[in-house]
Amino acid sequence: MTSLRRLNTSTLASLTAAGLPDAVRAPAPLDRTAAPGIVHLGIGAFHRAHQAVFTEAAAAATGDDRWGIVGVTQRSAGVRGQLAPQDGLYGVLGLSDGETRLDLVGQVRDVLFPAEQTADVLAAIAAPTTHVVSLTVTEKGYRRAAGGGPDLADAALAFDLEVLSREIDGAADAAVTSRSAVGLLLRGLAHRWHGGGQPVSVVVCDNLMDNGPQVEALVHAIVDASPAAGAASLGDWLRASVAFPATMVDRIVPATTDAHRATASALLGASDAGLVVAEPFMQWVIQDRFAGPRPAWEEAGAQLTEDVSAYEHTKLRILNGTHSALAYLGALRGHALIADAVADPDLHAFARALIDEDAIPSLGSVEEIDLAAYRESVLERFANAAIGHTTVQIAMDGSQKLPIRFLATAQDRLAAGAVPHAMARAVAAWMLYVRATTAGELEVAGRRVELDDPLAARLGGLAVGPMEGLADRLVSGSGIFPAALAGDDRFRDAVRSAVDDLQGATV
Repeated sequence: MTSLRRLNTSTLASLTAAGLPDAVRAPAPLDRTAAPGIVHLGIGAFHRAHQAVFTEAAAAATGDDRWGIVGVTQRSAGVRGQLAPQDGLYGVLGLSDGETRLDLVGQVRDVLFPAEQTADVLAAIAAPTTHVVSLTVTEKGYRRAAGGGPDLADAALAFDLEVLSREIDGAADAAVTSRSAVGLLLRGLAHRWHGGGQPVSVVVCDNLMDNGPQVEALVHAIVDASPAAGAASLGDWLRASVAFPATMVDRIVPATTDAHRATASALLGASDAGLVVAEPFMQWVIQDRFAGPRPAWEEAGAQLTEDVSAYEHTKLRILNGTHSALAYLGALRGHALIADAVADPDLHAFARALIDEDAIPSLGSVEEIDLAAYRESVLERFANAAIGHTTVQIAMDGSQKLPIRFLATAQDRLAAGAVPHAMARAVAAWMLYVRATTAGELEVAGRRVELDDPLAARLGGLAVGPMEGLADRLVSGSGIFPAALAGDDRFRDAVRSAVDDLQGATV
């Protein structure tokens, strides 16, 4: 059996000369040696299938080659090992029930692994050619406490605060590795401040409500907590020279499988270790609040607006909230894929009820969006079996997702005088999922599922007691539920009732 050549610039040149298939789109013919303008923290699959694709398309539309990306990994050097031998090239395999296509992306100029290259990361953020620092580090990557401020009791963040303080005072060892993404970001910004302090924009692309301003407040709170002599001066520079626009990002990006790699290799005629998979749909709404130059993302279809909140709330409550609810209920029923869950008539009916009875009413008037049409598009996207999005993948990190996907909606419905019964059922499904995975009692597609959550130990300890009182233990002791919601008897009664009902039903 003949092995395929690996994708890289040389291989791509020969494939292009021979003629690429119609289903394959080559990257824009730009100068890939130009200095990069973006540093991205968290160069996982979502970034490569979303922001990097928008950046590629914007460069192709404008011929502007200033916006190459320096990607920064998080926990491992895996992505560096995938992309470095490929000169940063990789494909995005777009899958739907009726079409398969492969878009090649060439915007990644370098990939850095902080455990070995912290000094290079700091230098990249400080470089005068860098105008944007973007992030996809998941909700838990920001090390926030329950109230949204920095969790200074977190060991990783406490360590990073000490390192940052030395960085501020010019005494840091650049070889010391930061232990959190937000700590690394702040060290890079301090490095930039020391190097002349050119303005820069920090573009947060994670599912946090009002994400840019939230991270801006987090950054300032961490700097304010620093005992460094120069902390106040750094804070002044951050306020004057660093912008944190809010964003809303949307594209379903499942895990890449060997079957996906085989499909892409057959299309391209080369192997691609960096391949990512995505649905055809993608959306990016960005607050037009930048401190300096930026890519012309609007030329690639991004929406620039003064206020992202309507889009953000709609997506988080309708799409993300329903996604998580289907994940918990679907997994409890043994469904491996989100597409399987939404194809289940009972769960499909529940998803509609959740959206119509709680999510849409909680949004109020949203002039920018046809909410009924949005609901239909969301359910249609979930039904795309070709992308293979698993329930267990969506169910992870529930403690970080519930506050913005479930609990904010519940609070707004209660404030309006309505009991959010559908949302209470979603919360109850999460509780039963926590209990079943902690006890080792949940199997999906023949595999036992374990609880994947940063608060797994705490949640598991609360869940393993008697079934009676499960709802009250998790509401009171998890630290996830805001005090006003936890103390609302209407909400507690609805969740207790939903837990009891779900034990005797399959929805």
